[in-house]
Amino acid sequence: MESRATAGKVEQVSKGIQNGRLRIASVNVNGIRAAYKNGMAPWLAERDVDILCLQEVRAPDAIVEGFLGEEWHLLHAEAEAKGRAGVLIATRKDVLEPVATRVGIGDDYFATTGRWVEADYELNGADGTATTLTVVSAYVHSGEVGTPKQDDKFRFLDTMISRLPQLAAGSEHALVVGDLNVGHKTLDIKNWKGNVKRSGFLPEERAYFDRFFGEEIGYKDVARELAGEVDGPYTWWSNRGQAFTNDTGWRIDYHMATPNLASKALTSVVDRAESYEARFSDHAPLVVDYKF
Repeated sequence: MESRATAGKVEQVSKGIQNGRLRIASVNVNGIRAAYKNGMAPWLAERDVDILCLQEVRAPDAIVEGFLGEEWHLLHAEAEAKGRAGVLIATRKDVLEPVATRVGIGDDYFATTGRWVEADYELNGADGTATTLTVVSAYVHSGEVGTPKQDDKFRFLDTMISRLPQLAAGSEHALVVGDLNVGHKTLDIKNWKGNVKRSGFLPEERAYFDRFFGEEIGYKDVARELAGEVDGPYTWWSNRGQAFTNDTGWRIDYHMATPNLASKALTSVVDRAESYEARFSDHAPLVVDYKF
């Protein structure tokens, strides 16, 4: 795991966050070039996001910086394989900046795959109390049953089993967001019965999420806890047929938070586009407001 110390710690703490509220958005952009071509810029300009986490960036640093601009602090892990993966944490500089950053999940096998970045923050709550927050942008493999792609997916999920408790132990509040490519419960996939033998809804994959959100590891599924026991809200739709129009989707994008942080979540919204043509990605942003 590659660590990067970040200057400006005292300055960052002094900025604080307005009224103790912090808005964190996560979206798989399916290529940042295509996303900006299809309307991501207006969405971002209007959404007042403080921390933006992207997956499947699929572009070098210079391209990413050109799109987002100088007002953001960027932590980007580009994949060695061109045009694949890539994860990003962008932090609005006028709100806060990370005090430390890390690239990689801790297994050298994934060191150049562009699937995991971490940023640590120190921030002040509404009452002036200082606290720590660690944010991860993660992109789990899509997998394919019976192939090395699925083996890599299980290895990555195994590594998450080790890394999640470490994050919780090292920060007062830990948050893992991103496209985790697994629907945990039957409510998370519209046509779940037809997908139990497909990667993304395999019982073996879902068992990892039982551990993530169970007593063993203890993280909370923020969007599910706020939405309750309802279908979805879905965050990804196949491009086949009328999946988006009919809302035949999958909920595979998450905010996974330690309990203290989850208790601070106020609202969770999936920014589903008004129409298929209005989308800037096949995923919709998942936006959560936290109150410190």
